[in-house]
Amino acid sequence: MLDIKTTSEGVIFKIHVQPKAAKTEAAGIFDDAVKIRLTAPPVDNAANKMCLKFLSKQLKIPKSRLDIVSGQTSRSKQILIRYPDDQTPETAAKFLKEQIELLAKA
Repeated sequence: MLDIKTTSEGVIFKIHVQPKAAKTEAAGIFDDAVKIRLTAPPVDNAANKMCLKFLSKQLKIPKSRLDIVSGQTSRSKQILIRYPDDQTPETAAKFLKEQIELLAKA
């Protein structure tokens, strides 16, 4: 079961990153997190940057709304997706949860 939390600022969910993979892709669920394989190495913040870019594209949201709130140097990270200004938090949270669950099933 995925661990997805709603806050006043946005939605927070967990990911588990596998750097230096053969292909950048979502790889199902690992414990209570979305597993993401990245081709980038875990040096000079390259994997974190690639991770945010990948999530932005897959979830169809601007990269500026994404942040790594914990786990900068760890494989286990928590990602914050800020709510857009033009939606209510309830509507945005529902949409984001659906998108995260779709990503986990990919």
